[in-house]
Amino acid sequence: MAFDSLSEKLQNVFRNLRSKGRLTEDDVKAALKEVKMALLEADVNFKVVKGFIKDVQERAVGQDVMNGLNPGQMVIKIVNEELVKLMGSETTEIRLQPGSAMTVIMMAGLQGAGKTTTTAKLAGKFKLKGKKPLLVACDVYRPAAIKQLQVNGEKQGVEVFSMGDKNRPADIAKAAVEHARKNGNNIVILDTAGRLHIDEGMMAELQEIKEAVEVHQTILVVDAMTGQDAVNVAQSFNEKIGIDGVIVTKLDGDTRGGAALSIKAVTGRPILYAGMGEKLSDLEQFYPDRMASRILGMGDVLTLIEKAGAEIDQEKAVKMADKMKKAQFDFDDYLESMEQMRKMGGLSSIMSMLPGMGALGGKGRMPDLDSEENEKKMARMEAMIHSMTPEERSNPDLLNPSRKHRIARGAGVDISEVNRMVKQFNESRKMMKKLPGMMGGMGGKRGRFKFPF
Repeated sequence: MAFDSLSEKLQNVFRNLRSKGRLTEDDVKAALKEVKMALLEADVNFKVVKGFIKDVQERAVGQDVMNGLNPGQMVIKIVNEELVKLMGSETTEIRLQPGSAMTVIMMAGLQGAGKTTTTAKLAGKFKLKGKKPLLVACDVYRPAAIKQLQVNGEKQGVEVFSMGDKNRPADIAKAAVEHARKNGNNIVILDTAGRLHIDEGMMAELQEIKEAVEVHQTILVVDAMTGQDAVNVAQSFNEKIGIDGVIVTKLDGDTRGGAALSIKAVTGRPILYAGMGEKLSDLEQFYPDRMASRILGMGDVLTLIEKAGAEIDQEKAVKMADKMKKAQFDFDDYLESMEQMRKMGGLSSIMSMLPGMGALGGKGRMPDLDSEENEKKMARMEAMIHSMTPEERSNPDLLNPSRKHRIARGAGVDISEVNRMVKQFNESRKMMKKLPGMMGGMGGKRGRFKFPF
């Protein structure tokens, strides 16, 4: 997950600050020196780090902080506020034309940044908001680019306009806008061609498109995993063609995440969305305050609630919550909970959004909950549950030794695995009964939580 390494290092620094009753100016300087190293290791732009540390230090060594009742927490608050400021302070939406007027959006970026997939993800977002988007295949060079856009467009239920790979992208864009006007599309999203590196031909082609049609928003897609290069790419595109905003992809796989912290400061252009996975729904609105909170280990409960609202069947959730309260949770519910967890991005993704839990993913503390090994364990558990009869799934108390042996044979596992799963299930059921009381003091009782594997 993005920022894991940075988050862990910052939390270690702040843990030391909190342990001190009073802070001296030297304490603050020593802590900020470690913060500086952590940011540089996360691939944050050097000039950005320098300015950030200067701003934090000026505020942190003031009289109000140094003489405050809890100076350690005050310093953390300042770091949080400066991080938010660094990433843009406010959440920025893609600016659409007023009323029912058509908005033309041009997507740009280097090859391999995930531009075509992101273009389809964005179209899906607009469709959910009641818009009628049109995807336009302007990448006439990359093999299968048009087909990829068509497949993803179909999955999103969004029309794709294509003229094949023999026409100029500027001509395709012009024809697409005319098509959209006749067919009532109020958003046109142009998927343009990328290159492995920035070159004059690519920039000239983007300029041609802008001359052929009125482009209202130019959005750059950058790969977070390229680190500092992503910032340089954003700067070059902004200087040569002008960009209105940035979408950072692969933020789920990059442990450094420095690009997300540097882009706004270097280009002055906001991050609009963050790509957090491979699925077409894995595009999150970028909230600077929530991202800062996640980096500092304070969690991101609002995003978690929004994810749950979008992915979880509310009626099923209410029924399951009622069953959990009464300790009537059965194996069918167990299967359902695993499916809902996957929809929300896996247990590691959920844990990273809970206050104080993000750092548990750090080295030597908690294993990767969504690792291949744990995925296999969950698959075996599902196989065992599917080997039960409907009566056994709804009434786990029926599981005597002979039934367990039959389930083990049906799932192709050892009887010990069935016994272990049933034992863990019974422990989970007991825990569910205590859950309302445990949530109040979760911070001190983390060790009591048992995961279903």
